[in-house]
Amino acid sequence: MKKGVIASLSMLLGASAGVIATEAVQSKSKIKKSETLKKMGEFYDLLVRWLSLKQEGKSLETYFIQKGYKNIAIYGMKELGERLYDELENSDVKIQYVIDKNAEAIYSVVDVITPDEPFEAVDAIVVTAIHYFEEIQAMLELKTECPIISLSDIVYEL
Repeated sequence: MKKGVIASLSMLLGASAGVIATEAVQSKSKIKKSETLKKMGEFYDLLVRWLSLKQEGKSLETYFIQKGYKNIAIYGMKELGERLYDELENSDVKIQYVIDKNAEAIYSVVDVITPDEPFEAVDAIVVTAIHYFEEIQAMLELKTECPIISLSDIVYEL
């Protein structure tokens, strides 16, 4: 009889632990999905604004020229970094180099360095990883004194 009670209690405790663990995993999954949706929404809004600027005949080059930034670096060479590079490639704004954690996997006409490498002097660094701007900015401020600007700020300022 005792073995039956112990076995039943063990089974009940095991099932309860399984339910609790499943709830925790589902909760984390919901939070991650929510964060991803927020990031994608911000990404979408930025791209729509940027496209609107293009349709109005405006270029991000204008921002840099008005600020006196003739030589810049781009931090982050994923989708937004590639689009920024393409927009400025044949402009009066020179992209001196690109900074990316995955520098070895990126093909570019300009030098690509990791955040750990020394930086050449530039007029500004544009961070295209808009969702992580604050932490990237804090890290870059330890290495350079030039302005560190979010691509989002540029697009919405024009």
